[in-house]
Amino acid sequence: MRRALIIGDGAREHAIAWALAKSGARVSALASHNNPGLAETAKETGGRLYLGDPASPKDAVRAAEEDSPDLVVVGPEEPLFRGVSDALRESGFLTFGAPSRAAVIEMRKDVARALQWKHKIPGRLAYAVFNDASEALKYVKAVGAAALKPVRQAGGKGVKVVHSAGKYLEGARDALAESRVGEVFQSLSGYGDVEPAVLVEEAVWGVEYTVQAVVDGPSVFYFPAVQDNPHAYELGLGPECGGMGAVSPLDFLEPGEVEEAAEIIRRTAEAVEAELGVRYVGALSAQMMLTAYGPTIIEYYARLGDPEAVNAMFLLDGDAYELFERAASGRLAGYKAGFKRAYTAVKAIAPVGYPIDKRAAKGREISVDWGVIGREGCLVFFGSVEESGAGRYTSLGSRAFEVLGYGDSPAEAYAKAERCAAAFRGEVFYRSDIGSAEYLASMRAKAERARAVYKWRRERGLGGVKIDWAPGMPLRVFDYA
Repeated sequence: MRRALIIGDGAREHAIAWALAKSGARVSALASHNNPGLAETAKETGGRLYLGDPASPKDAVRAAEEDSPDLVVVGPEEPLFRGVSDALRESGFLTFGAPSRAAVIEMRKDVARALQWKHKIPGRLAYAVFNDASEALKYVKAVGAAALKPVRQAGGKGVKVVHSAGKYLEGARDALAESRVGEVFQSLSGYGDVEPAVLVEEAVWGVEYTVQAVVDGPSVFYFPAVQDNPHAYELGLGPECGGMGAVSPLDFLEPGEVEEAAEIIRRTAEAVEAELGVRYVGALSAQMMLTAYGPTIIEYYARLGDPEAVNAMFLLDGDAYELFERAASGRLAGYKAGFKRAYTAVKAIAPVGYPIDKRAAKGREISVDWGVIGREGCLVFFGSVEESGAGRYTSLGSRAFEVLGYGDSPAEAYAKAERCAAAFRGEVFYRSDIGSAEYLASMRAKAERARAVYKWRRERGLGGVKIDWAPGMPLRVFDYA
């Protein structure tokens, strides 16, 4: 029997474990808590659940040495940043997960943007980096609409947008800009591996989507486009968080818009190897926005998304173990698989308090009506939660569950996911709008508006150069050609 060890303990890792188990693998996992889904999958397949720190190279190697897996799959980003995949490879374990030198494409947004411009990867945005908050604030005030991001990946949080405004709102806008620059620097306070800095880039408008891929350097396998929803509350309001749900595939995109994202991934993997001297082996995802420029890269993930991996693992109509194993061993070119003819809607079930106060979100009691789940045929993936009794669970501070509904139409997938999400009771919430008819109509309208502009601009050869200047800064020319 093929033996797999998963590093990580969220719903994404449970979904990967589910897919590997379907491929006939014995599945074990290294987790920081007793994730009920991972524990059950390990028990059913003859594997084990090891408790430890998934971001610790020492703990990962110890678990691998005890488990003797044929393949290790690293799920989250922090273990990649901290060298877990490097340590596993150095210890002789076949590992699917980007090397730390390649994972910098997600860890450092400034490195990613610089790489894009140097290698002329499509979908670029003009940007500037500031280590000093006052200098960043002066620049933001000068340029008008801007997106502010912590220079380091901070768990999907910390991104702030300041829009330009009329003269009568100038004071309020300046106060907002000052507050948001401070928030971005604050989001980096818990990380000691980078010098705090803010990346300021031109703000763009449009509809977001993500293309996820498995890469072994020269070869790339793409999953259907998926749309994540990073804001905590209904209608995309509230603070950004790890993601409250995802839908896939996306009918509001044209094939060429997905293909452009795929080309960005392929060229990025090539640029990483050329610039950083390491072959990209692992997952690489492009978070995109369809804008007036066309498909535009917002940021990269050096892993599968969460919850986007849930959609991808369900839709894959092939052997997941073979996919990860062939990529890890440099044989991805021969992998053959398709995708189910189905639509999916994923809902995250989060404890009250998330994401603003994770301490308040910890210890919330949740019950599940498994009869409803069974009748509807939904799949449930466990995240930051532990079992406290028969059908009862206690939250650990982050998203507790991710529920997948599927069907022959987006409406069927949405309705199924909604009925199953309602089976989770207690001090929890979820977004009922994700995947609804109104939601999809809104995304389609956004896509059509952005598409009309970027196609008109492309037909006329417009938007090839941008001149960037602010008081006290040198004139910069961004050539998009």
